[in-house]
Amino acid sequence: MNRRDFLYQSAFTTAALTASKLKASTSRPLIGMDHFAVRGTGWKAGQFIDYAASLKLDTCFISELHVFENFEEAYLKSLKEKADNAGLKLYVGTGCVCPTSNTWKDTYGTAEDHLALTIRVAKALGSPVARCYLGNQKDRSSDGGIQKHMEETVKVIQANKSRAEAEGIKIAIENHAGDMQSAELKTLIEAAGKSYVGANIDPGNAVWALEEPLTHLEVLGPLTVCSSVRGSMVWETEEGAMVQWTAVGEGLVDFKAYAKRFAELAPGVPLQVETISGFARPFAFKKDEFWKPFPESYRDSASFAAWLGMMKKGQEIPSFKAPEGPEKKEAEIAYQKAELERSTSWLQTNL
Repeated sequence: MNRRDFLYQSAFTTAALTASKLKASTSRPLIGMDHFAVRGTGWKAGQFIDYAASLKLDTCFISELHVFENFEEAYLKSLKEKADNAGLKLYVGTGCVCPTSNTWKDTYGTAEDHLALTIRVAKALGSPVARCYLGNQKDRSSDGGIQKHMEETVKVIQANKSRAEAEGIKIAIENHAGDMQSAELKTLIEAAGKSYVGANIDPGNAVWALEEPLTHLEVLGPLTVCSSVRGSMVWETEEGAMVQWTAVGEGLVDFKAYAKRFAELAPGVPLQVETISGFARPFAFKKDEFWKPFPESYRDSASFAAWLGMMKKGQEIPSFKAPEGPEKKEAEIAYQKAELERSTSWLQTNL
């Protein structure tokens, strides 16, 4: 082989390998973990990164600020280097930034300061997003309803617009613990400004908001910049239904269909597993008073009909209870790890 042929063949081989890698990288969403899935460990950020690397994941979502040992630049730089060396992309988040929510805490100052800190940490760690949320389903029943809290959250987000835009960070608002339905979160994002605000989509929390996950995805998918995913089981009861979250692939959500549509609507966004399994929550929707916090028309909507259709396919599953005594904590940690690892393994194998 002469030099010209060698160079041609080398270039062809390199191009083929690049194309092969590109095809592999775009054939399925990146797969990661939300650190909250194994919250019982009590680990700090560096330990979550090591664990994600041991599972051969693509991303590690550190979704609460308290797991960082401090917010000094040197420390944050060391975490980024650790993740880079492990081939992990980091995502960063925090909790409630709505000062009128029942979940609000002033641990990091005002709501505006809290979100500003999250954006700074996200920038230092190379996260494309700073995740936060409004509150939980109790906020729907407060004076002014969920709309009041949505308006307050928009104010906090807009106070950080210039900071987010300057740092190239998207503020990702999660549909959290049944606080907002997909149409409401879409409205909030559009009111704040979708050029720098997006959704952190959570199909488990969607079920708590009486939405079937694939229907929910159709609304929020185009706005999605981050995710925290798990499965769900729903079954009918005398007063309504019970909902229990599950490992991915073990509930009623068709995750092959979900992942395919997710990749179409939110290309490049990872599926990050946040299993919170083992307990069931009642939804007494057959009682009229249950509907007071929800839009009047939702009870007869196609979206709720899809949720009911999912429920009809469900069956009761047992809850998890760790044995009492000195081994309780270790049993809880083992359970959380098993739920997460089955989920990431299912995604890695089936997608």
